[in-house]
Amino acid sequence: MLSQDVLDRAAALLNLYHSKGLMLATAESCTGGLIAACLTAIAGSSSTVERGFVTYSNEAKNEAIGVDMGLIEAHGAVSEQVAGAMALGALAHSRADATVSVTGVAGPGGGTPEKPVGLVYIGGARLGSRQPFVERHIFEGDRSAVRQATVLAAFTMFEKLAEHQEPAG
Repeated sequence: MLSQDVLDRAAALLNLYHSKGLMLATAESCTGGLIAACLTAIAGSSSTVERGFVTYSNEAKNEAIGVDMGLIEAHGAVSEQVAGAMALGALAHSRADATVSVTGVAGPGGGTPEKPVGLVYIGGARLGSRQPFVERHIFEGDRSAVRQATVLAAFTMFEKLAEHQEPAG
């Protein structure tokens, strides 16, 4: 999984955050900690990576980062609303300046017509911002390909947050 391209992107992201004196945190569901694993594969990442939450179950989303169970019940764990709440929850439960969350259907099973395999919501939040940013993606390929594409899209969200740009989505 940790291709040289992924490691290069992770190193560039860490350098960007380090140069700005920013800390980051992740809240991951469908990637199961893969984003944090890619970032922490880089030596010196502890100066930039504050923490990572693996909130695979609905209960973990609620208990670890405060996502309201009513929100999950109303919209489903794989939803724009939950991705946004995850990003804000990670921000509230960490010392990070920026957080990115991911929730999706990596496959091969679990998809529905409304929420197909490959559907991923990526949330982003920045300290001082009241509203999260959320992007909706549908990634092609098998479970591994969906997860890798999610990692790269999460890196892009982090880059936008570092530059104070409003991510498209």
